[in-house]
Amino acid sequence: MHARALAVEGAFEFTPKVFPDDRGSFVSPHQHRAFVEAVGRPLFPVTQTNVSTSRRGVLRGVHYTLTPPGTAKYTCCVRGKAIDIVVDIRVGSPTYGRWDSSVLNGVSYRSLYLPVGVGHAFVALEDETMMTYLLSEPYEPDHELAVDPLDPALGLPIPADIEPIMSQRDLAAPTLAEAAAAGLLPDYATCREIESGLSLPAG
Repeated sequence: MHARALAVEGAFEFTPKVFPDDRGSFVSPHQHRAFVEAVGRPLFPVTQTNVSTSRRGVLRGVHYTLTPPGTAKYTCCVRGKAIDIVVDIRVGSPTYGRWDSSVLNGVSYRSLYLPVGVGHAFVALEDETMMTYLLSEPYEPDHELAVDPLDPALGLPIPADIEPIMSQRDLAAPTLAEAAAAGLLPDYATCREIESGLSLPAG
């Protein structure tokens, strides 16, 4: 497993080794030891797993959770291909306003760890792209918020040959500046405090 720190503080990319043979392949997208060595603590207790399937051009996000309670995520693409994007929307963060991305697909099984309070988006590059998510908190509709992924101030890496397919919720989302002015964004110190409490017993 190779770990890489992303440009957003606290976010990491993990690339596992894939073992192919004449039957198919085997891979471990999450590995406890590699995660602890990179992040400094075990993965959060998983309270919910989600799976989404998207056709080419679907753009989901930028989504985030009201903090507290806040939510950390571990994402992986198990079929198709997507640009997975993490956006630092934590007010007071040393990397506030920055984003980083990684191409995830069902060949490399690369994964991203998204700490509490950051925004998450992805754009599907192929039909039937399937993304999986491990969540530290169960989904609560009233806690879910969004920032406009097409905000020019963010400049997210949406390919020029893709016409984004978005939900009405995402189309109506405020820009980062509007969300900040309305007091809707997470506080970095609060996010870090919640983040420090996420752990599983070593094993």
